[in-house]
Amino acid sequence: MADTDQTEALRARVAAAAEQGEPLSIVGGGSKHFYGGPVQGSALDVSGHRGIVSYEPTELVLTARAGTPITEIEDALAAQGQRLIFEPPQFSAGATLGGVVAAGLAGPRRPYGGAVRDMVLGLRLINGRGELMRFGGEVMKNVAGYDVARLNAGALGTLGVITEVSLKVLPSPAARATVAMEAAPTQCHELSEGWLRDGRPLSGLVHDGERLYARFEGAASAVDDAVSAMEGEALEPASADALWQSIRDHGHAFFAQGEAPLWRIALPPASDLTGFGDQLLIDWSGQQVWLRGYPAPATLRARAAAEGGSATLFRGRIEGVDAFPALDRVQSRLHHNLKKAFDPQGILNPGRLYPDAEIC
Repeated sequence: MADTDQTEALRARVAAAAEQGEPLSIVGGGSKHFYGGPVQGSALDVSGHRGIVSYEPTELVLTARAGTPITEIEDALAAQGQRLIFEPPQFSAGATLGGVVAAGLAGPRRPYGGAVRDMVLGLRLINGRGELMRFGGEVMKNVAGYDVARLNAGALGTLGVITEVSLKVLPSPAARATVAMEAAPTQCHELSEGWLRDGRPLSGLVHDGERLYARFEGAASAVDDAVSAMEGEALEPASADALWQSIRDHGHAFFAQGEAPLWRIALPPASDLTGFGDQLLIDWSGQQVWLRGYPAPATLRARAAAEGGSATLFRGRIEGVDAFPALDRVQSRLHHNLKKAFDPQGILNPGRLYPDAEIC
């Protein structure tokens, strides 16, 4: 598909919907349609609004339209020896830049390299009135007041239709290696902290219930030193790449356990993982835990909250259970006010993030 700027057509469509109070369901590549609450509304397809607008390898900045496939962006970066440090999940073919930013999800490298919002320098969006707005720019220090560009990372399209994003990109490492070892799930944080204190270039740590896998990326000498210090088995590069892609895109056998709901438990470092069950996949050195099954939702969320974290119903539906945990009164008021400012009639992805607070 050829590069196409559909900004004006999208803006006009949102403006017409705003005039009629017509809800819109923003659709890109559809790779994350399962994430969040169900949306009832007319489809607003942004997948045709695509193309890399500018890319300056020496400045480490890339700007592209929201419908641009992530694979196209990654190919352009790889040709210049660069990459997206947050390792965006794709889940299926067709993942787009707008969907990546709107979902705010990151892969195994996230605790060691940064989140999606950390790399968003600026964006353009169409608000719920049909107005085209620009926030941020193409440099790191360009913000006065609210950082609206980064605020849209993870907002699931409820604040506006993202049309264009400028991202900070980083050089690819000179070397990388993955080591598999025998270790208890409870050792994830302790081991990762020790390696980081020793200056090891850790960029991924996951425990699949059987073995622990640690990835190191950086200068060849640093990676070689890290691997030589490990008591484990160094994986072949192809096997290592396949493993991390299966964790990133949920192709690992853990995620293929029937139709049971998938829970994502986000936790602070060094959290106590007892009480979450035995069938877990532990990522981010223990800060992201995946759970398959049918735990009591209220109990699971209370247990996560007790550790200072949260539990999201990531994939699957349970009657009477929202995808995201409820907001407290302060959070609800802030969310309500932001939604009202950007989308006063609540026409953009209503119900995708929170079922009640969005309708203003």
